[in-house]
Amino acid sequence: MKLSDKIAQHAGEHPFFTFEFFPPKTDLGFENLLSRVTRLAALHPLAVSVTWGAGGSTKERSLDLASFTQSNGMDTILHLTCTNMMQGTVDEALREAKARGVENILALRGDPPRGEEYWIPTDSRFSHATDLVRYIRSSPEFSSEFCIGVAAYPDGHADHETGEVDELEYLKQKINAGADFIFTQLFYDVNNFIEWVKKVRQKGITVPIIPSIMPLQTYASFLRMTKLAGTRVPPSLMEDLMPIRHDDQLVKDYGVDLAIRMIRKIAAESDIPGVHLSTLNLEVSVIRILEELGWAGGPLHPTNRLIADTTQESASRVITPHCATDSAATILAMSGPQTEGEAGKGELNNAVGWDDFPNGRFGDFKSPAYGNTDQWGSTGLSRKQTLEQWGNPKTVDDLTQIFLLHLQSKIATTPFSPTPLSPESLMIFPHLEKLTRRGWWTICSQPAVNGAPSTDEVLGWGPGDGYVYQKCFVEFFAEREDVDKLEQKVAEAGNGWVHYFAGNVQGECRTNVSEDGRNAVTWGVFPGQEVVQTTIIEKESFITWKDEAFSIWAEWASFYPPDSPERQLLEGIRNRRWLVSIVHHDYIDPDALWTFLFSKEEPLV
Repeated sequence: MKLSDKIAQHAGEHPFFTFEFFPPKTDLGFENLLSRVTRLAALHPLAVSVTWGAGGSTKERSLDLASFTQSNGMDTILHLTCTNMMQGTVDEALREAKARGVENILALRGDPPRGEEYWIPTDSRFSHATDLVRYIRSSPEFSSEFCIGVAAYPDGHADHETGEVDELEYLKQKINAGADFIFTQLFYDVNNFIEWVKKVRQKGITVPIIPSIMPLQTYASFLRMTKLAGTRVPPSLMEDLMPIRHDDQLVKDYGVDLAIRMIRKIAAESDIPGVHLSTLNLEVSVIRILEELGWAGGPLHPTNRLIADTTQESASRVITPHCATDSAATILAMSGPQTEGEAGKGELNNAVGWDDFPNGRFGDFKSPAYGNTDQWGSTGLSRKQTLEQWGNPKTVDDLTQIFLLHLQSKIATTPFSPTPLSPESLMIFPHLEKLTRRGWWTICSQPAVNGAPSTDEVLGWGPGDGYVYQKCFVEFFAEREDVDKLEQKVAEAGNGWVHYFAGNVQGECRTNVSEDGRNAVTWGVFPGQEVVQTTIIEKESFITWKDEAFSIWAEWASFYPPDSPERQLLEGIRNRRWLVSIVHHDYIDPDALWTFLFSKEEPLV
């Protein structure tokens, strides 16, 4: 059913709610998400939305997920971006959505054209979301088939330098082109949102406005997401978070309370008909919010009750300078029979009880939350940032200098690390610098930790009164001959303590980890709980990230003119280098990995 019709017919005692999901990057994560979606469906959302990766990068998984939700009785809103789509891809996506019974599309621009003047349009019909709305509405094939939504930005568009007046005019153009409803970008300044709604109405826009609410999960992920979205953060919110920022459980509890207060105020002081809950593929916070609001529609299913009653949940944190995806996995509550699986009988790895905290790139590949959580499908790179921070590299030494400047905090980011070097990585700065000067460009790392208090300002995570542990690992780009030497040294001198993965853009993957092996490299011990494993490195997640990392090299190259020295260098690096991840299992000795890499006997570096 079309969302506009469902909204018009909605006559409940409270505003409606919708859920947003994204397709996980791994097959097992996708499979486990289906169970989570089924449980959340018992709360009776008016509809659910499924995100679409930049340039159609998640096309198949997005369509598969939308097919599942639609066929299981949940009216589905499929996000669809229009830039960087291959010729005919929009038509193909619309036809496939129609074939799956999907009647609602959220029309988005997606990433801005990469490389600007060097970018060759893949389909000249689509440069903005307005173009996509107008195209669907003017198409005899699609015009009557779809209800169309568009995005709006109460805090302004992160990619635009235009003012509010221009943003409202852009929104008006999308509505005039034929849009039926509006989803907003995430926000936390409710007063500003309420005033923004009034301005939208004064502009003559009368379609339903549905605010997106994203509950806080961790302090680090909150900072990253708000920066990415250009979200205005009220000073009072930061004042509340500062004293609890190192206790992930308290931050998550605060996030639930904040969302409840936001929704109640919005419902009382604006004409919104419902709210859109951006779940990040998590369920505990969503269930708690709806229960507290009294919107859960009666007693919860026992499975959801168990999850909702979980007060000491799993927690994790961003552990590396790289944040390409947000994922973590852990179980602290569980219902139903355990089954034997790849991890063995007795391990609490049933997805029923999972609720994951964002945890940087690495997590558990089984997690329903393993993947890209960006709400609108952006990669986060821009040509302006490229030229301002990374200049015009023409040689390998130029690239080495860029990675060194980031380590030395002289530039804020690299294409692989969208934030400054973390305080945790600063603890192993001399080793990272030595590797990078060698030409092994480090992009991800963590020091060994043996029982740091969970309240430690640099290393701590999770609830208070616990202890956290981690094995040292480092990740870098290196030449094939370096991989050969590393592989030989691990075999001769690793003594079972060192595991590695190495892969290239051609699809080759080398490792000394067994096919079903998994390395838990971060875990925590907290009173009254199972041991919590929040970061796991294994083959499927490494390959998933490896493919993404090499696509970043390609995108970086696209910012420079064809046949330029910069593009030739970056494309050559992409085609020639390997991504290497290496971990040492001796977490008692903080220098174990570095001693292995830098030993005087046949040193690698």
